[in-house]
Amino acid sequence: MSRSISRTALLLALATKLACAEAPDLLENERAFAFAARAVDPQTVEARFVVAPGYYLYRDKLRFSLGGQPVAPALPAGKMKHDDFFGNSETYRDTITVRVALPRASPGQAVTVAAESQGCADIGVCYPPQRQQVSVTMPRDAARPGPFVEAAPAKRKWFQ
Repeated sequence: MSRSISRTALLLALATKLACAEAPDLLENERAFAFAARAVDPQTVEARFVVAPGYYLYRDKLRFSLGGQPVAPALPAGKMKHDDFFGNSETYRDTITVRVALPRASPGQAVTVAAESQGCADIGVCYPPQRQQVSVTMPRDAARPGPFVEAAPAKRKWFQ
């Protein structure tokens, strides 16, 4: 009888532990796939995604627009990954940076840079497509590239 009670107590403890197990901590979409852009020169914008560790972006889901007009920059090759949702897909991890030419931009002009993307976490959770945008000011002819403008700047931590 005491063995039966011990087994029951052990099973109850195990079931409680499993029931109380926390769901995985997933980053918000804009933190998992942080978008930023900067003006490099009067006719060039550089767009960048920083992909958090444990996450990946789909190459064929990336779309960019400048000032509301779609553009198709040359994207670097990604790495092939078999994905349960999309099959064999080319993906990016870490950082991806692309340059986009703006033939009609003028120095000092503010340009809206938008990116649409979709990605997943390695644990098997995929995010819906998202759109992020920033506004950058085109530099003067001899000016250095501007700083990256982040679509979702880091949140301040008031208490640590």
